[in-house]
Amino acid sequence: MNLLHRLPEIAVLRDRCRAVAALDAVLAPDWADRCFSFDSAWDDGQELASIRDGSGNDWFIVFTEAGCYGRGFDHEAPATAHLFDAVPAAFRPFVDEPAFADFDGSPRATVCFWREPGDDAWGISGTDSGADELLEVLVDGTPEAYRRWAADYYEAELDPTAVRHVFELRPLTAVVLSGLNPDPDLNALGPDLVGIGYPR
Repeated sequence: MNLLHRLPEIAVLRDRCRAVAALDAVLAPDWADRCFSFDSAWDDGQELASIRDGSGNDWFIVFTEAGCYGRGFDHEAPATAHLFDAVPAAFRPFVDEPAFADFDGSPRATVCFWREPGDDAWGISGTDSGADELLEVLVDGTPEAYRRWAADYYEAELDPTAVRHVFELRPLTAVVLSGLNPDPDLNALGPDLVGIGYPR
């Protein structure tokens, strides 16, 4: 089954996106080195989660009052004809969003997905993609899943209690930070946490 079918409801997905973005901010002070990011003020009434693996694969997930729209790009996957035909009208503006476009202005995506507040499942257009593995942490949704991923991506062994603390979106403390990064700086993290919309 495509991992997209296993994504949680919108509010839960949003919280997971904020949690992993905060964890990445602690582990990688330089934004360019992060995999997960979250912008709580991307546009008026819109929040944006982004995921990139540094190898050309990425995801963008937009949260709005209309629901949630996302798209993924696998640089090795073939283009899918009529990929956006089934996208609901509420999310059509994101199909041509310049931030998600290729260098020539065309939509840069091999799969897209969406969910409106009243929906009981995700709408999906596109096929299974090698980029799906970028979603595994969000689909699993557990602190342990992030710890396993971070052990591979950052080569870091994280304190499970500290990771759980962040997944619960509880305010960060020096003790929690020390379980994630041996040289934490809570003050320096301030702007990142504000941008993520992480509770302080």
